Amino acid sequence: MTTALLSCAGRPVGRYSYRPGTAGRPYLHPVTTLAGTPVTEERPADHIHHLGVCVAVPDVAGHNFWGGRTYVRDQGPTELDNHGTQRHLGWKLRDPDGFVEEIGWEADGTELLREHRTVAASELSDTAWALDFSFSLTNRGTTDLSIGSPATNGRPGAGYGGFFWRAPKEAAPPAVFSGTLDGEQAVHGKAADWLALAGDGWTLVFAGATDETRRDPWFVRAAEYPGVGSSLAAERRLPVPAGATVVRRVVTVVADGRLDRDSAAAHVRKAVTA
Repeated sequence: MTTALLSCAGRPVGRYSYRPGTAGRPYLHPVTTLAGTPVTEERPADHIHHLGVCVAVPDVAGHNFWGGRTYVRDQGPTELDNHGTQRHLGWKLRDPDGFVEEIGWEADGTELLREHRTVAASELSDTAWALDFSFSLTNRGTTDLSIGSPATNGRPGAGYGGFFWRAPKEAAPPAVFSGTLDGEQAVHGKAADWLALAGDGWTLVFAGATDETRRDPWFVRAAEYPGVGSSLAAERRLPVPAGATVVRRVVTVVADGRLDRDSAAAHVRKAVTA
């Protein structure tokens, strides 16, 4: 097992793990607030392939890097032997407040994509910190490929795939809001500069930190389970030609307490410009 511990303001706030052959991808769990409240979940009973904070994609040239069943057009969710693995290749940097990692996205003995991932933690206040998570996916092969989702394969509204955060399931669903909208149905599938998920004693505020990332719609679940993702292929497949690179950056505010809209927006402004 490969592990890195993440600290902020002298306190542990995350553990980053990669277990070859088990998880299929590296991920952060547990992630906590500065006061120690957990804000991620690993292998929950409702979706055992959900792994804290990670980059997961259901369809890379037909290979499943999400886990679970694959959505097949005109057939529905189907068990297929098409799962790929994100293999940890090495650290470029490894400090207490962050790291830089190289990851190979492999399937059928071939590296489809090479990922360069940068993760950093920074203090925003006595009760909030920011997780800065960026990744670049490069097609180093000679053949063009594309990234898809269940939505692009025929399941409306299921455009998930990309940066994904699985939050803890509590007695009541978390509140969901953006800068102008309230509720899961209102914000799901929409692009927004930032999006907040507020639970029992904690708030997560997700913000796209580049123009391209801000154009990606948010995938949001609250009632069924609490999770938020930034969708790479919400409505149409994302081409990754040979030699091309896809870059995304999401900054997440991790706060103790329940932030209101104005406080969430203020934290985002500080986090994205920090």
